[in-house]
Amino acid sequence: MADTKNVLRPPTEVLTRGFDPSLSVGSARPAVFRSSTYVFSSPEAAERAFDLMAGRAQLDADEQVDLVYSRFNHPNSQILEEQIVPLETGATSALVFNTGMSAIMAALMAYLKPGQSVVFTVPIYGGTQKLIQTFLEPWGVKGIPVMAGQTEAIAETIRNAPDLGVVLIETPANPTVIMTDIRKAVDAVAERSGPRPLVMVDNTMMGPAFQHPLMLGADIVLYSATKYLSGFSDLLGGVALAADAELMKKMRSLRSLFGTILQPDECWMLDQRLPTVHLRMNKQSKNAQRIAERLVRHPKVKRILYPTLFEDAEQIRIRLAQCDYPGAMFTLELKGGKPAAFDFLRNIRIARNAVSLGGVETLICHPKTTTHSGFTEAEFAAAGINESQVRVSVGIEDWRDLLSDFEQALEAV
Repeated sequence: MADTKNVLRPPTEVLTRGFDPSLSVGSARPAVFRSSTYVFSSPEAAERAFDLMAGRAQLDADEQVDLVYSRFNHPNSQILEEQIVPLETGATSALVFNTGMSAIMAALMAYLKPGQSVVFTVPIYGGTQKLIQTFLEPWGVKGIPVMAGQTEAIAETIRNAPDLGVVLIETPANPTVIMTDIRKAVDAVAERSGPRPLVMVDNTMMGPAFQHPLMLGADIVLYSATKYLSGFSDLLGGVALAADAELMKKMRSLRSLFGTILQPDECWMLDQRLPTVHLRMNKQSKNAQRIAERLVRHPKVKRILYPTLFEDAEQIRIRLAQCDYPGAMFTLELKGGKPAAFDFLRNIRIARNAVSLGGVETLICHPKTTTHSGFTEAEFAAAGINESQVRVSVGIEDWRDLLSDFEQALEAV
């Protein structure tokens, strides 16, 4: 009989992979395991578990290893890591973390060492930029920012960066929605001589539903699972995935050392939501496109940053080559600067003035004074972030109600 597991499609695998009901007293869905420590089946099993955990031994095919301690792994993390893999096209292995920043931190710390450099696109999530500038640079890693979307400039920077260890791309950029060509960055890495740098992509803004970095040659994909993967603005989490499972080993060791594994309850909650990621994101993307393409004509709107409204030929090319759908994020630029942006935020009724993104509820914020407020004026200018911008993460409400809400708030500006 053929092995049906090899032909299961992602929507099926995300509900069946990595979970054995017999280990959960017959439960149809995974239970929550809150244990901090686990009983070994034998002294030999304990020795084997520690050898594997420390990297002194290799896991045999189909080997079942005893659990050790929940800082290293636990049933809910193992189930989640198995079931999240099918969502990321091309992935074979995943690790879960207690925040998105923990995932980014582990990835960079695992593959950078003092004296190396990291090329990163800007704008990028403010926390990521501060991690590079305030922690990694004093530690001896040189951060080299390059403007997102500038394909040739990015390639040239990658080719010439000294002792390059990592290329970190966030695409679309937060909050300007500028897209960076992942494939061209991978090609530029291949042109270098010597040890090959890793290409890491923060795919939080577009999500696994609409963009597939591993299929474009990226080595590691990073997520704030707090956002679209969870979708309900009620838990924190991070995920790293790779096509080459070997790449996860260094990160796993650091996660164990730092104690940044995602806790059992959050793993359980997140796992329950994985089957609805595509359903939610498709609805959110359709809502965002309908709203953005109507609001762009409003007399108080200067412009809207959204993939279907790109005018730059290079951005249009990247979007068509790289993304299945335009996504649920857009940024309004209002006429009237910061006062107009704040008036708009004061007058929204359905959408909520809050940071974060990817929830089923629509969230709106002013990036320059919130998520990216730690930037210098020079960094704001380089990143294309200004006082008139309002970032919108569209939810699953009826798009017509949201449009009316935005329109009435604009009239109050």
